[in-house]
Amino acid sequence: MPALCRDCLTPSPDPLRCPACGSRRVVAHDELMTLTIAHMDCDAFYASVEKRDNPDLAGKPVIIGGGRRGVVSTACYVARIRGVRSAMPMFKALQLCPDAVVIKPRMQVYVEVSRQIRAMMEDLTPAIQPLSLDEAFLDLSGTERLHGAPPAVMLAGLVRRMRGELGVTGSIGLSHNKFLAKVASDLDKPHGFSVIGKAETTAFLADKPVGLIWGVGAATRDALDRAGIRSFTDLLRWDKADLVARFGSMGDRLWHLARGQDARRVNAHEPVKSISKETTFFEDTSDADILDGHIWRLGEQVSDRAKARGLAGRVVTLKLKRSDHRILTRRHALRDPTQMADKIYREARALFDQAGRSGPFRLIGVGLSDLVPEAQADLSGDLLDPGQAQRSSAERATDQIRARFGSDAIIKGRSLR
Repeated sequence: MPALCRDCLTPSPDPLRCPACGSRRVVAHDELMTLTIAHMDCDAFYASVEKRDNPDLAGKPVIIGGGRRGVVSTACYVARIRGVRSAMPMFKALQLCPDAVVIKPRMQVYVEVSRQIRAMMEDLTPAIQPLSLDEAFLDLSGTERLHGAPPAVMLAGLVRRMRGELGVTGSIGLSHNKFLAKVASDLDKPHGFSVIGKAETTAFLADKPVGLIWGVGAATRDALDRAGIRSFTDLLRWDKADLVARFGSMGDRLWHLARGQDARRVNAHEPVKSISKETTFFEDTSDADILDGHIWRLGEQVSDRAKARGLAGRVVTLKLKRSDHRILTRRHALRDPTQMADKIYREARALFDQAGRSGPFRLIGVGLSDLVPEAQADLSGDLLDPGQAQRSSAERATDQIRARFGSDAIIKGRSLR
């Protein structure tokens, strides 16, 4: 069975220990040297960057998020062991982990580290499809001749280089399609390397829950459960026509994924159609003040991502999910595209007011779509809001100060709700 030491990149005859360096971080699989589709997912990315930049945080539980009435954006693995999870209310996270160090997100720093990781990926292949700042698909088909080594070796080298040069770790999933590569990357976190081969696909999926499928959320799981579909084995009992009749286009996708089939290509040039951020509450809430704080933080994160990508959007969207899983979506088209957090927040807050506040809510999200280059953003003023230009100038100045002195240099009061 082919085996590879992930620390020194030496092919190993021993699947348990590397004969060259003695490391036990050896990955072994019958198809290890022939598979070419990978998914790389950084481990607790924001928290890892913070620990890298502040060595005093080593070994400590770190939570990235807002104020005491805010929510957890992410947490390091030390905090996760204590039960802290993304989207958990901060007060609950601190009850579980009272000694945690809470840090406000520094998006500009994370964006820069993400760009450095992307450059390392581009040294391996041009076929890269980013999903977010900290994860991406890679297609290394045809690169073995170029690099003189199979894709598995190059991927192990990638995460070794990330750790050595950037101080962050990532987990690799390697398979024969995107669906299985993404599944594999979650099997051995943190700092893992997992393989799902063609020969084992059906057996691997058989007893897995359908929630493993990317994009199958709570509402879809409920619909599948009502149809008696809880595992991939349950899906295999259905004819394609019956699945399509009951679930539409999702049914066709489910039929293929149940068999481990995914024909989607790694598309390096797939345009970004929207930028969005949402959070699921640990407990349903109707508190308008708490929800307003979430709208601001989500709008600010959408703005940060738009600015990092050099984009602006014409349509602001607010998404609300009620406690009964009913989803309310409201959109508003702007006269001019924007990337400003203040504008996104004000539009999303107005949409929230129009929604009638028919809570309690379990999820809230803010999005920006109909994207254009940032050069087309905020070109004309708003006669009905003469203070907009002044607020936009203040936000640009704030961005510059934060880029130089850190995200905590200036904090808006509403972000602490």
